Amino acid sequence: MLFNSIEFIIFFPIVVAAYFALNPKYRWILLLIASYYFYMCWNYKYIILILISTFIDYFAAIGMSKTKVKLKRNLLLILSLSANLGLLFFFKYFNFFSENINALFDQFNIFYDVPEYNFLLPVGISFYTFQTLSYTIDVYSGRKKPEKHLGIFALYVSFFPQLVAGPIERSTRLLPQFYQHFKIDYVRIRNGIFLMVWGFFKKVVIADRLAEYVNTVYNNAGDYGGLHDIIATFFFGTQIYCDFSGYSDIAIGSAMILGYDLMVNFRRPYLSRSISEFWSRWHISLSTWFRDYLYIPLGGNRVVKWRWYYNLFITFLISGLWHGANWTFIIWGALHGFYLLFAIITLSWRNNTVANFGLSKLKHLQNVINLSWTFILVYFAWIFFRANSIQDAFLIVNNIFDFSTYNVNIQLFSFTSDFYLSFALIGFLIITEVLQEKFDIINKIIYPSSILKWILFLSILFSIFVLGKWDESDFLYFQF
Repeated sequence: MLFNSIEFIIFFPIVVAAYFALNPKYRWILLLIASYYFYMCWNYKYIILILISTFIDYFAAIGMSKTKVKLKRNLLLILSLSANLGLLFFFKYFNFFSENINALFDQFNIFYDVPEYNFLLPVGISFYTFQTLSYTIDVYSGRKKPEKHLGIFALYVSFFPQLVAGPIERSTRLLPQFYQHFKIDYVRIRNGIFLMVWGFFKKVVIADRLAEYVNTVYNNAGDYGGLHDIIATFFFGTQIYCDFSGYSDIAIGSAMILGYDLMVNFRRPYLSRSISEFWSRWHISLSTWFRDYLYIPLGGNRVVKWRWYYNLFITFLISGLWHGANWTFIIWGALHGFYLLFAIITLSWRNNTVANFGLSKLKHLQNVINLSWTFILVYFAWIFFRANSIQDAFLIVNNIFDFSTYNVNIQLFSFTSDFYLSFALIGFLIITEVLQEKFDIINKIIYPSSILKWILFLSILFSIFVLGKWDESDFLYFQF
């Protein structure tokens, strides 16, 4: 079931009404049934994968708590890691690795005959796999006591607002909330509805409108020149942000209405002044997951310098692979790893340069330069993220730097009114983000003022119905 569908518009109010009508002791049953139904509306057969992960991790954690024998605890952790990552690998990466092994063996005339499995990628498998893995790792390391209530644990794995695209929650945050008894809180409901509406606006008004132009250019990479490629890349960077942060807003808002607090997943990432800051603002639940469960266990920065660089780079490389079974995602992750390493290695030189040119006193100029440079680097990497293949990505990069492809007379006058509306919407988004960053306008101005609150709410709601693309298009991160 998609958030941007009539089914969800009907489904969610029914769940909310039934939830608050029920005895709090039994609400988990309703949420669990609703969560499984929510997922099975996409493909009922694949609910078995969620059940497998749930049962294995539940009993593995219980087993860890009952023994102090290190070998047994290690084996139970390995069972959890193998089962979850094994399912993820088989459904998401098997064909990718098989094709690449076959291509490598062909270079040496080695026969390799392994069949392809054309299974549909289970929606959300990367998200709920990481969520349940963090639980077993936390139990193993002693950060979390095992959850003894199987139903509550099953709800933690499958909670429908964030099941298929996050935020990737931690058991230490979410599990205790399922034991709390929430009363109807009109302030939370108001704020949740406002957040959901804002998420719908970003998805169906901005993201889905930008997608039409982006798909046209990127799906026909050789047919367009550099100007189209630059605009399509700029549109895609905005599209993926509005699409994914829009999903997160709807997820957080719907959970808020029910009484639950999900972690913030985005904090205006395009206002970052460094790649490091960008990753502290973009897909926060995933970046912190990799930090806590991969980067730090590898040694983090508490090792010799070369190993520190390795830990950073391999973390970003695996992060790229997490997003999809394609070399384009791996290159995207590698680019971000390179950006961060370059920033670390050149930090002393850059600080000296700033001091030598007397720029240290010009903080505003530094901020503009850093923000602009970070923006360019992030958007350049998006080319590889969005391209259908490496060949397409390099073709687009070549077009951007080949000024002979910039035919102004043809390109500037071939845009539609919808295209110009897209720029206006992006401008509105930028102004909103800057005002929220600088003045926190939502909490300081909008919420306290009933007039401004209702004007803004009704304006956004009206825009959704008038300008929204209601074709129930998938959220981009469903494919990851």
